[in-house]
Amino acid sequence: MTFYEQIDQNKRNTLLIISIFFVLIGAVACVFGQASDAGFAYIIPAFVFSLFSSFGSYFFGDKIILALSGARPADKNRDFNFFTVTENLALGSGMPMPKLYVIPDSAPNAFATGRDPNHAIICTTTGLLGKLDRTELEAVVAHELSHIRNYDIRLMMIVSVLVGMVVLLADLFNRRMFWGGRRSSKSRDRSGIFVILGLILAIFAPIFAKLIQLALSRQREYLADASAVSLTKQPNGLISALEKISADPEPLEAANRATAHLYIVNPFKGNLSRAVSTAFSTHPPIADRISRLKEL
Repeated sequence: MTFYEQIDQNKRNTLLIISIFFVLIGAVACVFGQASDAGFAYIIPAFVFSLFSSFGSYFFGDKIILALSGARPADKNRDFNFFTVTENLALGSGMPMPKLYVIPDSAPNAFATGRDPNHAIICTTTGLLGKLDRTELEAVVAHELSHIRNYDIRLMMIVSVLVGMVVLLADLFNRRMFWGGRRSSKSRDRSGIFVILGLILAIFAPIFAKLIQLALSRQREYLADASAVSLTKQPNGLISALEKISADPEPLEAANRATAHLYIVNPFKGNLSRAVSTAFSTHPPIADRISRLKEL
């Protein structure tokens, strides 16, 4: 499979996952509305609240992420390779030059943030700049530029709104069921089955929504890998970089659960089984990513 075919496949998978999300939200709103005589009134406050809660993170999230990570602006003299590699790739792909930041941490890793190509940031650790050769660094930067070019930050913000809607719908339903007024006997007879379905969805829909979000995040990693190869034409560079980063024993002290999904390689290494860890991870298994890259 060529990298163009992988890009098309991952875009189709992304569209499918987003479609499932909207079907889930519609089904949840319908069942909750029928179970509580509220119709679709649930969906409006859930959407508005989720939208406003994501607004701040969309416009100011990059500053928060950099502060949480302890990142500082890169120095053009000290981080010369970082600047020249990024400038060359940005120029070659027709993208604006992103701002560059460095985290003083010996564990190799990197991430991109920013709401669009004109407000983009690429951040690496000092460990990555010191442990990767120029070809590997180029592959990592190309991966992060691909996230920016593919508008992954914006997409995941939209998905966060959708996840927030599902969680709020479940919360509103639970509150209405336990604290709302009594229903007429006719209403109870008509929608008893919806109450049962509503209670089931209130428990499992938020979990399912989160799993969909994680699945989408994994698809975007595959897409960024394939897009990076389309920029560098060197899959071996990214393969080598992924192997080095994942095999490095040093923990990434700057990482936390709120920012882990941004990094090119998950900074947390768990002991769960492969199936469980894959389902609940923001990143695909490194072995799977490398396997796909070897097909290019």
